[in-house]
Amino acid sequence: MVNLRQAISGFSIIVSLLLPPASHVQEVDPPTKSVAIVGAGSAGLAILKSLLDLPEDTRKGWDIVLYEQRRDVGGIWLPDPNPAQPPELPETPLYPLLHTNTPVPTMTYPGFPFPPNTPLFPSHEHVEQYHRDYANHFSLVPYIRLNHTVLSSSWIGNSTDGVWKVVVQDHNRNKILKEHDHLIVANEHNHIPRIPKFTGQDKWLRSSPRNGPKREILHSIWYRGPERFRDRSVVVVGSGNSAQDVTSQVCLTARRTYHSIRNHSAPPVVTDVIVKPEISHFTSTSIVFVDGSIVSDADFIILGTGYELRIPFLEEGYELAVKPEAHTNETYREGLVTNLRYLFPLHQHIFSLSPSYPTNALAFIGLLRNTSHCPSNIAQSVYVAHAIANASLLPDREDLLQQLAASEKRLYSLGYDPYYLGHSLLKWFQFDYQDNLKTYLQKHGALPEDGKKFVEGWRREAPDFQYLKRGWKRVEDLGTQPEWLGGIITEEDWAGLLRRLNDWQGRWEKEHGLVYPAGLISY
Repeated sequence: MVNLRQAISGFSIIVSLLLPPASHVQEVDPPTKSVAIVGAGSAGLAILKSLLDLPEDTRKGWDIVLYEQRRDVGGIWLPDPNPAQPPELPETPLYPLLHTNTPVPTMTYPGFPFPPNTPLFPSHEHVEQYHRDYANHFSLVPYIRLNHTVLSSSWIGNSTDGVWKVVVQDHNRNKILKEHDHLIVANEHNHIPRIPKFTGQDKWLRSSPRNGPKREILHSIWYRGPERFRDRSVVVVGSGNSAQDVTSQVCLTARRTYHSIRNHSAPPVVTDVIVKPEISHFTSTSIVFVDGSIVSDADFIILGTGYELRIPFLEEGYELAVKPEAHTNETYREGLVTNLRYLFPLHQHIFSLSPSYPTNALAFIGLLRNTSHCPSNIAQSVYVAHAIANASLLPDREDLLQQLAASEKRLYSLGYDPYYLGHSLLKWFQFDYQDNLKTYLQKHGALPEDGKKFVEGWRREAPDFQYLKRGWKRVEDLGTQPEWLGGIITEEDWAGLLRRLNDWQGRWEKEHGLVYPAGLISY
């Protein structure tokens, strides 16, 4: 019979001979917190910096990592090196002629302006480089794992304790299982196109005239420039920025351009465009609109109809249910839901209120629409960083659910459906939203009282500057960009430029008796 005690003793001796002396064994303490961020676009860089900005004694021992599936930082602003063809999805909807539709001072992370001599409405390359400069300036790169795709994430635990089991695939297609206490979703939500299906469209597509081009329908995610539409008759569908931008480009090459919009919410960007209401249906020969009007010469439809709010790695881990028809808060206590427009239940559009895990375990940065992303992302990120550091900053789940219900009720009272509006902030609320996040942290001692709002005064002024885009176009036509941009370095300098340009263009338009539709006088 083998003596168990002797066997264990002998095994211990063998192990001790194989190990180095104790003085040479380096013991590594486990991290006190492990935080994973997904996405290195504007939102991901904001939350990474905000976590690193916490006092060192607060985040001592934390393991912080950001997973980015692409080759560099920048998110949607990083070009796709190999543009995909349908049905394969491209890495980004970015197209070569893209310029910002808002002036760059309003787009910046607070305290980090664009470099001197940046055009006021620059091409996408400037914005791409801005994000790269931000990551380098604040030493964020060592925390970023490029070419790492998060495949799935599942919570293992209960409502008070547990970990996220995260499956990550590296560029060599190796799958790695990681555990994290906190998961922050900061990836872009412009990847899965929302493609409406119209009655009769298949028959219309099959009935292309024999002596004309083949009829096509294409979502704007695949749009890369206007040349493809030369001498075509095009209908652009959608009222958002991408649809308006595509319309303004396509009309320069197309034989005829129609812009189908909802309730005339987006006036024509150029006079050569024929504005139509929403599409009702197709016949074999025509497109019929809701007002009964018909277009029979169109042969190409571009859908600028936005994107579905999907998060595949949470769906794969069964942490997010996809319910397109969900239109009520009855699912609040069942878990996290997306109806493809609205992700709920979330506290402040940020923290998941699913009963499966602690209220600070899963956060979303950058879901908001109708707001300047970089400053908004920072406001959210500071809030998240402090709530991760101190979970007691957040009220209990039931209180937060009641706050959410009250917020949705208020939107209904104003005539808005939150389940359709999604995460679009009402125009007059975007700055208050950011200020309120800071005020809350100050009220609860997480931030010092400094007597300042989060949103600087000049950012609040900027939406009232009606003439900026047309003013800058006139500056470019005159070739006087260097005169306007000379000496513009600080945020205050940029703010002054906005005021001067707006006044200059406003006076000129009034002197020349120019009047533009309301939709064209905002930047």
